[in-house]
Amino acid sequence: MGRFRGVLLASDFDNTLIYTEEALRSGAAVPELPPENRAALEYFMAEGGRFTVATGRALAAFLRYAGNIPMNVPAVVCNGAALYDFEKQEYLEVAMLDEAARQRGQAVLNCFPAVAVEAYHIDNVIHAVQPNEITRQHEHLTKVSVTEAPTLLDVPLPLGKLLFEADHPTLEAVRDYLTNQGWSEDYELIFSGQTLLEMTAKGANKGGMIRRLADRLGISMEHVYCAGDEANDIPMLRIAAEGFAPANCVPAVRESGATIVPHARDGALAAVVVHLEERYPG
Repeated sequence: MGRFRGVLLASDFDNTLIYTEEALRSGAAVPELPPENRAALEYFMAEGGRFTVATGRALAAFLRYAGNIPMNVPAVVCNGAALYDFEKQEYLEVAMLDEAARQRGQAVLNCFPAVAVEAYHIDNVIHAVQPNEITRQHEHLTKVSVTEAPTLLDVPLPLGKLLFEADHPTLEAVRDYLTNQGWSEDYELIFSGQTLLEMTAKGANKGGMIRRLADRLGISMEHVYCAGDEANDIPMLRIAAEGFAPANCVPAVRESGATIVPHARDGALAAVVVHLEERYPG
């Protein structure tokens, strides 16, 4: 049967499953999955558990890494805007932005010329308008080159996510601008890093898509566990039976009540599996 049969574990990718922050800042290569994480996840799945990744990355930006991650159920991509089955190589569920998102995003760019935006198309193409240094760092990290467009209105639909890129104070001003225009009620606006502000359809977040995945698998939410380090992980940490966060997590995640485990570079997911062994002694 397996001690973890009927249990779902979902982990953020960057800086939770693999510590990528140093690669982002230095331009170094993205490190491999820590061996202790690999061993723990393979053991978890061998004992009947279901493991997946829930990432803010577009599918195109996660594809080259997915084959090296031990997963046995579909993954959440685009910060909860889509659920993708790597075995079938197809989207199972999507939550696309409305057409007004392009006009509203372009209004942001017109008001904030220092801001760049990446637009994630469902066909795995990442478009960029007003690309800046942060965009280039992101390209290095994801190993996916953006396709530049003169304006967001020139970017084809459908879009799963807009990712605004600038320094944090500027992005806070962008968030306030969207709120003051009355547009924030139509979208999820959440930071996935100090220089990254995500915009997805209302309800399209990691927590919502993990619920859908659990329902597809016939797993009760009382047996769903999640791990993440950033503000965009909080929706799934809150809906989990227990949320976990590596020691390198941002203050908002720590304050959310997540159980703190070792730093991402020190095998955070291996520690999570140890916690689950105590919950499910077999």
